[in-house]
Amino acid sequence: MIAAIFLILITLLVPPIGVYIVAGCGADLLINICLTLLGYIPGHIHAFYLEYVYFDRREQAREGRFTAARAPGVYSERVQSGGNGYGTIVQPVQ
Repeated sequence: MIAAIFLILITLLVPPIGVYIVAGCGADLLINICLTLLGYIPGHIHAFYLEYVYFDRREQAREGRFTAARAPGVYSERVQSGGNGYGTIVQPVQ
């Protein structure tokens, strides 16, 4: 909980640092840097969207629910999987 609040405060000040913490160094970070340079608000929107997807997927995994569909506009496997593993989540058999 405190880590999430700290991440939000960092993202409010400098959006690319928040994206780097959640997604690492990759396409999402590059996109966020470009959006932040184009305008401060688009960088914030992108950063908070990535953080929302990350924490939502993380909570779903804790509850045992797994989303098969990829979140649009998110290129980081770490964000897609909610930080679980390397993007490889075994889907439950139904």
